Amino acid sequence: MKVRVLGSGTSSGVPRIGNDWGACDPADPRNARTRVSILVETASTRILVDTGPDMRAQLLAAQVATVDAVIWTHDHADHTHGIDDLRQVYHELGHPVRGFARPWTAQSLMTRFPYVFAGAGGYPPTVTIADLSDALTIGDISIRVADQPHGSITSAGLRFEADGKSLGYATDINEMAGIVQSLYEDLDVWIVDALRERYHPTHADLATTLGWIEAVKPRRAVLTHMDQSMDYVTLAARLPDGIEPAYDGLEIDL
Repeated sequence: MKVRVLGSGTSSGVPRIGNDWGACDPADPRNARTRVSILVETASTRILVDTGPDMRAQLLAAQVATVDAVIWTHDHADHTHGIDDLRQVYHELGHPVRGFARPWTAQSLMTRFPYVFAGAGGYPPTVTIADLSDALTIGDISIRVADQPHGSITSAGLRFEADGKSLGYATDINEMAGIVQSLYEDLDVWIVDALRERYHPTHADLATTLGWIEAVKPRRAVLTHMDQSMDYVTLAARLPDGIEPAYDGLEIDL
């Protein structure tokens, strides 16, 4: 199993419109962050997590034309508004893309993008949608799911397992306890939200995330969903061993 970080940025990306790099060095390409997303693969299965506004560019950069399934963590714009570009994946596959989401997320997507799932004006549907249950298998990848707090809503926390390896993905989370914490214990790699150093009401700040990492003890931790205050080199120099910032295009073989 391997994972590619397609995007490691917050909802506005880095730089923000206005060429706002904040504290990030614009000369370091690892600071150029598109909206957060990952691609999880084995030799026979490929799963895309979220369809943000940068999905087309992300899949082109990854040289990926097809996926076996898409999982949506929740319905926020930075995780869904590239959904129209699944139409080209549909054309490449020759059949609708399989989609999975928690029921409230699925209902929101079908309401906002009905033509994607039902077709319109003579155009066929390009995506199917099924329940993202607490445990499921897609191809040879086993997946466990838990609803994690994200301000006033929840996002789907994900654990992927294949070939004796485990990967956790916790984006858009601001609290962790109980079943959510157990989802992320004993991982080979944990990719986890660390928006910025200052407190945020719906995302984990850096100190909070480091505390979670200490609690669940993954063998490797990778920080994602970072804003323009989080310069790659500065942050990497401060992090404990086994913890690193993500960057767009980072690939990890588990």
